[in-house]
Amino acid sequence: MSAVAERVGPEHLAPGREARVRGAGSAPDPVAAFAVGQGVNVRRHLEALRDFRRAEFGTGVARPSEGHVQAVNDLLARLRRPLESAVLEVEAAGRGRRDDVGDLLRLKSRAHDWVRATERVWDFYFELFGQRQGAFGDWLYACDKIALDCYQHVHMHLGRPLSIPSPGPFAYMRTGFSPATYRRNIPLRKLGRQLNPFPLVQLPYHRMVNPWTMGAVLHEVCHNLQNELGLQHEIPKAIHRAVLAAGAPAPVARTWAQWDREIFADLMGCMLGGEAFVASLMDVIGRSPEQVLAFSPHGVHPTPYLRTYLSSHLLRRMGFPEIARDYERLWRRLYPSTRGTTIPRAMLETRPAAVKAVVDAVCYTSFPSLGEKSLRQVITFEPRQQAMIEEAAGRLAKGTDPGVVPERFLIGAVRIAVDRRLAAPDVLMRNFYAALAGT
Repeated sequence: MSAVAERVGPEHLAPGREARVRGAGSAPDPVAAFAVGQGVNVRRHLEALRDFRRAEFGTGVARPSEGHVQAVNDLLARLRRPLESAVLEVEAAGRGRRDDVGDLLRLKSRAHDWVRATERVWDFYFELFGQRQGAFGDWLYACDKIALDCYQHVHMHLGRPLSIPSPGPFAYMRTGFSPATYRRNIPLRKLGRQLNPFPLVQLPYHRMVNPWTMGAVLHEVCHNLQNELGLQHEIPKAIHRAVLAAGAPAPVARTWAQWDREIFADLMGCMLGGEAFVASLMDVIGRSPEQVLAFSPHGVHPTPYLRTYLSSHLLRRMGFPEIARDYERLWRRLYPSTRGTTIPRAMLETRPAAVKAVVDAVCYTSFPSLGEKSLRQVITFEPRQQAMIEEAAGRLAKGTDPGVVPERFLIGAVRIAVDRRLAAPDVLMRNFYAALAGT
């Protein structure tokens, strides 16, 4: 009500004046308000799906790198372009004619579809980056460093230069039993089929509290390296040829080739981490006899019973015959009989020859993408590297600086320290993460 109306009251106004005074502050036409409001809403949705800033995820070493933040922002920018167009259309329709709002409502629904698609991606990376601010930030950063060490070692020893992958792998924690990975530039269902801009290594909490089981980091990183080294097609072909040449029937050779990704990750992980990687693998696959001896004709994982023999054979070839023999003896003691197994008889009968052929195909075959080197020539792990790991184990147990040891070797160091009871498991866990995170 105007100042005049407040002084004299509405009953003293001239006829028609009361209506004009009240109309000055009245609500606009409801249809017009609704139409304009839809544009305001979707515009604010768009603005809320902003770029991330590294500073908003803390100041510690665990926060995402500038490269990771920028890669996600580039993805969000691509998603925002169609959303921006949709928002402009809603705003224009809101300012247009009011006699038919059907077009406005359809444009609004289309804009909301883009909001949901963009928000899905924004939320996913917001949660991943946000984990670095909590109590587990240093743990995840430690896993990043191990993964990066694997990448650096491999790329430093190739026979030809390859484009440097960037950004590096990024670890995050998720509930569940098994670790997993999502490769660079593959469409992810959880991102609405958008391309993932960098490798993700998903780790369950129960693995992280037992870092001596973290051979999983090496395994998952090697899944990524198979593709980034251009071996995703060559490895299954090499396995198939080698197993056939070793005298196995064609169905057996096809099955071994079908398992190529898991075989590659196991064998490359063994070359990067040594005997501790194999011990970590046996922790995972050493289950009930019914599970270990079960065969799936369409599975991507090798039958557990056969899987350990690949790693022990490779260890023997790497210069660790005693530990290879010990692991095989342990495995046979755990599973003394194959009675009741569903593994095909031909696969069991050709197992020794096939195992040798598979290890040769994956680890000792030269590939053009490696600069005509074999993986065994690219990756260095010999008894002298194991000696470094054993020395680092003693230092971890004492809580002292483990020294200039590659980050991936600390998995083996903490494994030895636990197995030899050099310190309590909780102490070793804390010292492991402190050594990697610099805390």
